[in-house]
Amino acid sequence: MTVGFQSRRLIGCALLAVLWTGYAHAAVSAGESIYRRGILPSGAPLTAKRDSDRSISGSDAACINCHRRSGLGAVEGNIKIPPITGPYLFHRTSSGRDAFALPPVDGMRERDPYTDATLARAIREGIGVDGTPLNGLMPRYALSDSDLAVLIAYLKSVTPTTSRGVTGATVDFATIVTPDADPVKRDAMLKVLNQYFTEQSAQALVRGPGVRPSTGPRPQHDRRWQLRVWTLTGPSDTWGQQLVQRLAREPVFAAIAGVGGSNWEPVHRFCEDASLPCLFPNVDLPAVAERDFYPMYISRGVLLEAGLIASRLSDPKAASLPRRIVQIFRAGDIGEPAAAALRAALRGSSVQFTERRLGRSDRADAAIHGTGSGDVVVLWLRPSDIAALASPPTPGSQVLMSGLMGGLEHAPLPATWRTATEMTYPAELPERRRVPVDYALGWFTLRHIPVLDERVQVDTFVTCTVLSQTLTHMGDALSRDYFVETVEAMLEHQIIDGYYPRLSLAPNERFGSKGGYWVHFAAPVGSKILADTDWVTP
Repeated sequence: MTVGFQSRRLIGCALLAVLWTGYAHAAVSAGESIYRRGILPSGAPLTAKRDSDRSISGSDAACINCHRRSGLGAVEGNIKIPPITGPYLFHRTSSGRDAFALPPVDGMRERDPYTDATLARAIREGIGVDGTPLNGLMPRYALSDSDLAVLIAYLKSVTPTTSRGVTGATVDFATIVTPDADPVKRDAMLKVLNQYFTEQSAQALVRGPGVRPSTGPRPQHDRRWQLRVWTLTGPSDTWGQQLVQRLAREPVFAAIAGVGGSNWEPVHRFCEDASLPCLFPNVDLPAVAERDFYPMYISRGVLLEAGLIASRLSDPKAASLPRRIVQIFRAGDIGEPAAAALRAALRGSSVQFTERRLGRSDRADAAIHGTGSGDVVVLWLRPSDIAALASPPTPGSQVLMSGLMGGLEHAPLPATWRTATEMTYPAELPERRRVPVDYALGWFTLRHIPVLDERVQVDTFVTCTVLSQTLTHMGDALSRDYFVETVEAMLEHQIIDGYYPRLSLAPNERFGSKGGYWVHFAAPVGSKILADTDWVTP
């Protein structure tokens, strides 16, 4: 069969389209490498100079450092770092009719739209669209024409207002529950989440959606929040695929709170791989991956406690490191990786480690036998095991205990153990956190929400208030990356921080509370504790 001219023409056009699409994708990928990592398509480091003639290169020169992953910029003190995604670069921003055609963000400023040529000049020479010099913090980049072209192609590809899970009327969220989560904690969290989401949606329906005016300021759209509860089943190596399938069926903007047990790693990995923000899950053993962007935690949990213990034992003010550390934990519980973290923190020291790994039927009391004077005994145990410590500690030994696992000030530590035991306390002291915690408890009381687990419910309430504050600030710029960056910028201004005295996230930090106290019990019975130290950050 002979292929006619028209058919050959159509086939040729199709092939050109495929080739052009492939080229465009390659250009965007190469531009992303320049923007995020400071690596040129050749593999060489990006280089630039600042006004001071100080040279920078590689990751130090990457655009992401100032303009952020979202490309929507930031405000640093009195310095406004403008958005540089395509819609913002190539659109007029002014006080006239077109001023609010784009969602306003903090770094916006009045100016004419860029062209490829004026943007190239700004990147290479630091000259703005109006011909005036840009702020001296803006590097002057040494980029070839081809490298500059792929960078501009990447900036044009970034459209920050098209996140999945967001419509004109709603924004959808998920809360994730793992099979090993405590059912009481699950119910406690859901009572708070469901009530908060119900009230927010009712208020949004009363206000109605925002209307884009032809002129003047554009109000925020009042979207209703919708909550999806993603309850996982089966072994942990199947959770990732379950979550992929749930996200495909139920697109959401972010994961909020959630409850885990001894293994949150698969959930963390899914959220990072799916570029899905995960805000403050209720887990005491978070995954630690310093370069990950999307999962955010209230603290490192028991891993923070391991750091507190390590810093306490290696404190230069202490007489010397102990001869031996005996760690006691249940197999498969979060105390096991916490014990490993403490051992790793003191690797290379002269300390000997002995670990008593309790099986299902083993009694914690039996694990104490064989400890000697001068030993440090570390208890990574739950309240049921702590309450069963019938034999007193060995005279002359020092006992350190995980407050998170034991129940903080409510730990049922027997009277014979109290004088020999110090407890990590990675939260604000009870008398100092009374006002922010009472605010949340009052909110529960007015809504007839039973307190099933105070810390989980207060933490969940704090998460909801952070979510509300963040979305209000973002307005219609509902980009997932910008959501994470806005949480970072606003968390330290959070008024209700519940159990924690210093919640904050600097850029690329992922743990809001970073320290704790050492405390001891004030009496043989009761929950009165006394601080032995000021706030300690290991």
